[in-house]
Amino acid sequence: MNLTEQKKELIEKIGIFHEKLGMQPAAGRIMGLMFVSDRPELTFDEIRETLNISKSATSTALNLLIETGPVEYITFAGDRKRYFRLKTSNWRDSLTKRFNNIINFKILLKEVMETRSDKSSEFNSCLAEFVDFLEYMQQELPVLLEKWEKSRR
Repeated sequence: MNLTEQKKELIEKIGIFHEKLGMQPAAGRIMGLMFVSDRPELTFDEIRETLNISKSATSTALNLLIETGPVEYITFAGDRKRYFRLKTSNWRDSLTKRFNNIINFKILLKEVMETRSDKSSEFNSCLAEFVDFLEYMQQELPVLLEKWEKSRR
């Protein structure tokens, strides 16, 4: 696969972005490649060869991406290969899942606050402020999404 220097740089930037979120380097670069590729579906070998990564790293990264949700694979009749692609159509589900994780974390932090002593008042204050912000997000994010959807109609 022929990539321009601009696309190679974007793959690297997207890879680093995902690494900073805790994703393994190969998985982040696969995400980058899938975003910049002119074809929505890529084979295992196309991914491996384009990114110049080992079969093991490619396999591990693709399995992780499939398991965590941003990537899926499809097959075509008469072709034994699997084709990998981003699941861009489910961004709302992905956002909702992340949002629910934030809400669940907020619930845990409230429990933490109930168990803390008064010895660390500055820390406790920062924690309470964070919980307040998460509660604000819980109220406002659904409204924001609804407002955005209305603006697109």
